[in-house]
Amino acid sequence: MTIRTQLTSLILIAGTLLQPTLTAAQTSTNTQTGAATLTALDKSIDLSVGDHVKVQQLLTQLQQAVAKHNAPAVAALVHYPIKVNPGKHPFTIKNEKAFVKDYDRIITHDIQDAIFKQKYENLFVNSQGAMIGDGEVWITGFCRDKSCKQSDVKIGTIEDTKNLKP
Repeated sequence: MTIRTQLTSLILIAGTLLQPTLTAAQTSTNTQTGAATLTALDKSIDLSVGDHVKVQQLLTQLQQAVAKHNAPAVAALVHYPIKVNPGKHPFTIKNEKAFVKDYDRIITHDIQDAIFKQKYENLFVNSQGAMIGDGEVWITGFCRDKSCKQSDVKIGTIEDTKNLKP
């Protein structure tokens, strides 16, 4: 073998050996970036809504309950009274019993789709709360006492944003 052939072989071998290292380094960087993004999201939720862990749990519980068409479980995640707008005529739901009764009117196919598609890491957060989809559902922090030392994280808005009538 000539020196040129040996050098080419060494470069190819070195490239092959270094590739997994580069991939691992890239993966580590992507994981750190993802973790930093989640940390920023978690902090934003903590400031705007309340405990980010509760928001993440509520989202998971909501997705599971809607998937099972479990109206009482969904109703338990809502803050009452709640004004809902399924796209035709807005109305107010005063309690869990009324929510369960009108579940199919409230959780339309569009709202259901938005709930299923939502990933925690893609939540939009502002002073109103954490938004699911294009605003179909808002998760909000609510004070349980006058001093707001006790609070809950619940669903505060449900509306079909694709079919709203002006």
